[in-house]
Amino acid sequence: MEAADAVVVGGGHNGLITAAYLQRAGMRTVVVEARETVGGTASSEPFAGATVNICSCDHITFRATPIGEELDLAAHGLEYLDVEPGQHQSSWATPEVPPWAHHGDVDATLEALGAVLPAEVDGYRRYAAAAIPAARLILAAAQHPPSFGELAKVAARRRFSGLRHVVSWSRRSAADILRSYFQSDAVRAPTAMSGPMVWGVSPEFPGTGLGALTMAMRHVAPVGRPRGGSGALPQSVLGAFRAAGGVLSAGTPVASIDCEAGRVRGVTLGDGRQIAAPVVVSACDPQRTLLRFLRGAPPAAEPMLHRWRAKGGDHGYESKIDAVLDRPPTLRGTDVPLGPTLVIAPALADADRGYHLMKRGEILHHPGLLVNVPSALDPSMAPQGRHVLSLEVLFTPYAFRGGWGDLREPERWLHLFADRCEPGLLDSIVDWRAMTPDVYERDFHLPNGHAASFSGGPLAALRNDDPELTDYETAVPGLYLTGAATFPGAGIWGAAGRNCATVVLARHG
Repeated sequence: MEAADAVVVGGGHNGLITAAYLQRAGMRTVVVEARETVGGTASSEPFAGATVNICSCDHITFRATPIGEELDLAAHGLEYLDVEPGQHQSSWATPEVPPWAHHGDVDATLEALGAVLPAEVDGYRRYAAAAIPAARLILAAAQHPPSFGELAKVAARRRFSGLRHVVSWSRRSAADILRSYFQSDAVRAPTAMSGPMVWGVSPEFPGTGLGALTMAMRHVAPVGRPRGGSGALPQSVLGAFRAAGGVLSAGTPVASIDCEAGRVRGVTLGDGRQIAAPVVVSACDPQRTLLRFLRGAPPAAEPMLHRWRAKGGDHGYESKIDAVLDRPPTLRGTDVPLGPTLVIAPALADADRGYHLMKRGEILHHPGLLVNVPSALDPSMAPQGRHVLSLEVLFTPYAFRGGWGDLREPERWLHLFADRCEPGLLDSIVDWRAMTPDVYERDFHLPNGHAASFSGGPLAALRNDDPELTDYETAVPGLYLTGAATFPGAGIWGAAGRNCATVVLARHG
């Protein structure tokens, strides 16, 4: 039997970050990953001679953490390209309003917004004054395992700036907050889409209010993309982990997380090998971890397991099209570049309707689209003369009534976007593929194609019904959780991985 001080199950970016911190602190750590490559949905891979990202390519919150400096990721190949403007905003509901540029600088954003929607400028100025301090507080609080004491210290260091809005907005719906500042869905809809819709929930739900901070986040942390694709981030963390002496076992799915004498004793791999370790960190879906992998859990863990057995599983919510083109697309009637991400969002009412349609296996006729051409800013993503089109589609159900057996629905999304472009986009496609929820389940081990994500911010973390998602520590001694389902949640953030390592080292370091 092999032995280690810690085993990390799952080589997504949070799992790798936890492993790198543990290894650098002196714990002999092994990462086991079912796929042949690391990174999970934060990774990139070759397709049709180009490099494509599995999910999002825009990194914001990660750049607000100290992880890059603490792990010296630049020495392991991580280089960020700044994206400015960070995004272009538009809505299906307001076709008469051209996409407007959302900049890192507030004044530049006000100028861009004023050029197309002058009546919204005062509302945006009021929004920025309220939301930016709250966003700064959220980003600062996310760098620590959540507790009342830690949140109070973070707030006090910031002279409580933003705390009032963090508290009040956390109870409200994002849609309600956005309606209090803006009149047009050209502003409200893209913000709701970048927040609650990306979490997989309706912006009308109470408790989604902190999702209204997404525009403010881009004023606090710069939008960037790793040169060579999103996967350059997990690859650089892997480099830091290995440089410290860590071991990766790729292509080895975990069969079980094993307990003995009331605590974790290690893991058994799919090939029968066993690794003994007093610490196991799972960066996988928590429900799968606790109900499928865990074996021999002590009686004290039964209340926790009972809670998780009672939960229903979520299904899907995002799909993605990757296309290689022989010329870049151009938006019709505008000079908006497609290097930065273009948001084409459903109206607030349609976003809510789309969530409920998704639960019935149906899709909005005009779903939310996140569109960019990564190769426009990073030519290394495609061969000379070629370009990569990335088209993310939100609220796509796992159990789609039409079935994912053919490409008629994904083709419809391509046609929807092509209708917004100058003629020739469809003819320029060299090759394309659709990453639908069934593919995410099959190739990336996401149950029902759904990437669980903790949402709601630090206050939700303090009163969370599942403390293992915010404490990182389970009722099984030695078993810890990290990943997008744990605080602070969605996106390529990495704070969950760093926070989990902090907790493990406090117990075992």
